[in-house]
Amino acid sequence: MEHDFTPVIRKILTKHFKDKAEDLFEKSPLLQYINLKTVSATRGSKARSSFANLYAIYVLAEDYIKHGYHKKGDYSKYEGAQFSKLFKRQRELPFGRKLQNHALNHRMNEEFRKFFPQIDAQPILRVVETKRYWINEKLIVPSLGRKTFNLTQAIIEIVETYSRTKLAAFEGFIQTCEKLRVISKQKNTKVEEFVLGLLAPNVDARVFEIVSYAILKYFYHDQTVYFGFQLDDLEKSPLILYKTGRTNANDGGIDFVMKPLGRFFQVTETLDVRKYFLDIDKIERYPITFVIKSSESVGILSRKLREGAERQYAIKAIVDKYMACIEEIINISMLQERFRSSVAQGYLSSIMDEIVRQSKVEFNYEEPDDEDDEDE
Repeated sequence: MEHDFTPVIRKILTKHFKDKAEDLFEKSPLLQYINLKTVSATRGSKARSSFANLYAIYVLAEDYIKHGYHKKGDYSKYEGAQFSKLFKRQRELPFGRKLQNHALNHRMNEEFRKFFPQIDAQPILRVVETKRYWINEKLIVPSLGRKTFNLTQAIIEIVETYSRTKLAAFEGFIQTCEKLRVISKQKNTKVEEFVLGLLAPNVDARVFEIVSYAILKYFYHDQTVYFGFQLDDLEKSPLILYKTGRTNANDGGIDFVMKPLGRFFQVTETLDVRKYFLDIDKIERYPITFVIKSSESVGILSRKLREGAERQYAIKAIVDKYMACIEEIINISMLQERFRSSVAQGYLSSIMDEIVRQSKVEFNYEEPDDEDDEDE
């Protein structure tokens, strides 16, 4: 697969391996995998970054070099890297502060196997009982003819270059948001176009979730309900939407929760009915609203979900029970409508503020001034 970052990978390989670079690139499944995972490098902050799986490779390659195995030594006798140290190192890397353990434990290997089913070797080796990890030397020391080549230093440089590229793109995204936030006070249509551009099927899942939250928060912002234990003593309560955690977090299928109604919202980009029903089961079949990153109509999405449920479950009563748990489906066009409605009510600047704030939290973005304040 060729993409905009591929020439950068080739350049780094040429730097390390001269005329053997192209053969190594073509014949190494690990380099091919890294090439696949860096496709978003020049596609801006909105494209999925894949840091978790890349950093899983990176920290093990770094550990390999740290112990000098790229120069000499029998790696097969190495006691293995401690999981706690690898995990800590992942979280020290750019965009890595809130990474979870899934990539190191299984996801990276599973995805590699999906892309390269013909390859018996898996990149990450581990002993669960001792929590010790190794990078598979068969994949980082390929041979061309009678000569072997160690890829670890090149892999380190490729991932670091990719990380710097993504960081620059995100800083540009934040700067654009900041400028538009100021402009939004003047009700500039460019700001509206920018936000609407973030509501698209090809936008990174994290950015889509953040923008969806900002829009829905201010869409419900001025709506109120009345609660009380007696009819003559009801209290007026505004609808407040809370973001319950970071995107892609293991939070039981709840991305947003609304107070005081207790409505649950889950943002998703898949139509795999098993994922929907898993989320429903996690919360004991409590009603849930799905915000779907799709431009298809709500009617079509609902029909596809029911058809998927009918394929999985032959019993109508089971299908009906699960479908009844879907309180509402919100698609891209509905988000666009709710955004325009919120803008008409004067919330454009507030929505931009929320997008900037949530983006900085999500992507672990710290400005120099913030860091200086913490040191004082």
